[in-house]
Amino acid sequence: MPGGASFTSDQSVKHSTATEQMVPTSRRARLTSIQAKGNSTDGSIIFRTGGATGTIIATYLFGEEGLDMYLPGSGIFFKEGIHATIANTAGVTITFT
Repeated sequence: MPGGASFTSDQSVKHSTATEQMVPTSRRARLTSIQAKGNSTDGSIIFRTGGATGTIIATYLFGEEGLDMYLPGSGIFFKEGIHATIANTAGVTITFT
């Protein structure tokens, strides 16, 4: 924007090195990007809404190359928070609104 206007964003970022509730179940969220460090041939992330035993929304499998995804449009909607089950990766970073 011309004239030195500032921009605001409602994006948030969360990093984790273990399975956890990344966004509280009391909060709606849209997952907009995912980055994961690859350190083996069978890395995986399972995203659920509603906690550790909730509904699976998305599953990502990757190898040593890791994972770097931008989710276009409005991203993936989670009605009751974002839980990530993480396996064989050194860390995962998500961006969400």
